[in-house]
Amino acid sequence: MNSSFWAKRKVLVTGHTGFKGSWLGLWLQRLGANVVGYSLQPPTLPNLFDMANVSEGMVSIPGDVRDLEHLQATLAGHCPEIVIHMAAQPLVRRSYQNPVETYTTNVIGTVNVLEAVRRSQSVRVVVCITSDKCYENREWLWGYREDDPMGGHDPYSSSKGCAELVISAYRHSFFPAEEYPRHRVAVASTRAGNMIGGGDWAKDRLIPDAMVALMENRPVSIRFPNAIRPWQHVLDPLHGYLTLAEQLWMHGPEYAQAWNFGPRSEDARTVSWIVERLNHLWGAGTGYEIDPAHHPYESPYLKLDCSKAESLLRWSPKLRLSTALEWVVEWYRGYQRQEDVRRLTEAQIARYEGIEAA
Repeated sequence: MNSSFWAKRKVLVTGHTGFKGSWLGLWLQRLGANVVGYSLQPPTLPNLFDMANVSEGMVSIPGDVRDLEHLQATLAGHCPEIVIHMAAQPLVRRSYQNPVETYTTNVIGTVNVLEAVRRSQSVRVVVCITSDKCYENREWLWGYREDDPMGGHDPYSSSKGCAELVISAYRHSFFPAEEYPRHRVAVASTRAGNMIGGGDWAKDRLIPDAMVALMENRPVSIRFPNAIRPWQHVLDPLHGYLTLAEQLWMHGPEYAQAWNFGPRSEDARTVSWIVERLNHLWGAGTGYEIDPAHHPYESPYLKLDCSKAESLLRWSPKLRLSTALEWVVEWYRGYQRQEDVRRLTEAQIARYEGIEAA
């Protein structure tokens, strides 16, 4: 990643009030970009966006990606060069409770972003963030590659598979590689694993549930102790997104594809392993307990093959899972001590920038 590339670059981020969007917003501000955010209000209370005063260094516009007219007016008014589309309904369990919201936000929202880009005169690069759960999960022991079939057993996963099909259709229909000199727009999608980091307060997500329990000195309640996920610190995939955006800017259609950004294979661990490690790092003996209630289906096994990004983008995860969990605990301890949350988060970004890729 070339830090100087982002200085004064006009970037629009959808979903900037969420956990991942807040980390990205702070990082882009640190890089000197002119950032415009378009999003609903923060999805949780507390939330990183408000605690870290993310809006202070950017233009923050309340908006819904399901509102095409407003979205189009925002692009026309601010003339971004790069769009990073992160707005989504991101929770599997919530998708069972609100499937219509999940599909309209994740699928129609993606259509609207790409349609607004199609009508824009300024945008040259679009990076659409979907999910590792977009793949038709066959419980393979090996990682999914970018050309594996889309699918999804639950509304959330299915909606992300649908979003990938939308992105592909728009890329081929309106931004084809052979006509790049005419339209000058490069569109890519990214699929990342389970992102962890400080400032995540989403309900029914392992890390925030675990950290709240540890701060309250009680056992962590978990649903599927043996489920394996590709855990990674939020800064690793964000680094991938920024690296990809640079390459799309410089090389256009050559990089206008789908990309996986996941952890090393050995960092795909079980839920119980994660919780036991967090207990150890926190210094607690509270352990965990199995929630006996009936729970909607969640895939027991999921991994990504990231050899494409490693080979063509020269990207690889900088943080091993053990280190990522240490950073998570460090962040929440700082929060518990009432440290300045923005400074705490920016300090981890700065430390990450100083680490050489493995």
